[in-house]
Amino acid sequence: MGRVAELGGPHVAVERAIATFVRAYGVDLSEARVPPGGFSSFDAFFTRRLQEGARPLDPDPAAVLSPADGRLEDLGAVREGGEILVKGKPYAVAELLGDEALVGRFEGGSYFIVYLSPRDYHRVHAPVSGVVEQVGYVAGTLFPVNAIGTEHIPGLFARNERIVTLQRSARHGQVATVMVGAIGVGRIELSFDSVRTNVGDVPGPRHLGERGPVLARGDELGAFHLGSTAIVFLPSGYDLHFEVPPGAPVRVGQAIARGSL
Repeated sequence: MGRVAELGGPHVAVERAIATFVRAYGVDLSEARVPPGGFSSFDAFFTRRLQEGARPLDPDPAAVLSPADGRLEDLGAVREGGEILVKGKPYAVAELLGDEALVGRFEGGSYFIVYLSPRDYHRVHAPVSGVVEQVGYVAGTLFPVNAIGTEHIPGLFARNERIVTLQRSARHGQVATVMVGAIGVGRIELSFDSVRTNVGDVPGPRHLGERGPVLARGDELGAFHLGSTAIVFLPSGYDLHFEVPPGAPVRVGQAIARGSL
């Protein structure tokens, strides 16, 4: 599906495919940057960028921002033993992050999940400001992450392939953003690194430390080439207040929670 989406084909065919998708899912193209002459492929449309100022950031530096447009699927605490509950089902943080050594950093902390539907903007942004200390790829399959998948596929988010980005924030400590693949995702890519999924060999974990790129909150982390989910993990050690209830629509730059170390 990803390869087909990347095909240019006759321009009229690409335009018709995009127009059909826009009508079917109610996509708002008024806020998108549409290239002169239109999008060159369905993938170019799906990974469209937004016009400057379309997603203003919450001005409070203590705010943890939504990394993506979509629906706040779930949120809560990372329980003792490094476990979270998503829709009442347990997940091991070690499996989600693909690294047992990271569990202790988030035990007692918090998490939230944003589900991106087909109609949503599919670029992912940094929820906090800070240096990227580590990037990791976790191999997996590509089950659907919609309501059917989360209800009927055990351990769904820990079974799909994913890319984990760890930032060190002066205000929020170490924060992990997990980009989870799904059915129809031809590729997950990072904007600040050469890591790409489903295009050959994927490198192992990169421990960048203080040499890593510094991303301001709202800077682009990466993109999904067809659908998916983003999970954010926050450490323990400070009083974090969530402001958005599960099930609510969210947008990039919106405050999901507030708090500082």
